[in-house]
Amino acid sequence: MKSRDTLLRLKRFQAQEKRRRAAQIEMMIAEFERMAGDLDREIAQEEERSGFSDPSHFAYPTYAKAARTRRDNLVSSASELKGQLSEAKAELAEALDELGKAESLDDRERASDDWRAPEARASGGRMSRAGA
Repeated sequence: MKSRDTLLRLKRFQAQEKRRRAAQIEMMIAEFERMAGDLDREIAQEEERSGFSDPSHFAYPTYAKAARTRRDNLVSSASELKGQLSEAKAELAEALDELGKAESLDDRERASDDWRAPEARASGGRMSRAGA
């Protein structure tokens, strides 16, 4: 009984951790995409202000070059995180499946214990009377 409860707690904890990890990755992706969008707007403003939109032009603004590099890094990081997210979701699905199996096994064992309990009490009661 105690080991079943421990197993269930462990499986619930593992599923919760996998869910938390997936949520963290989703939040990071959203934040990176937001930051990349902000940088896109800043780049466009800087290009408009300077009058140069060709990054290879010698007079292209240094700030816009740096912002482009940062934006590209953020986009790259977000795409890498999307790969990690799919892995995390697969791990979460597996953990939830294991939790479901453990819970159904626990339910079956509890039902079996409940079904056997009256018999055990009845036979235990007879044995104590017979022994007395």
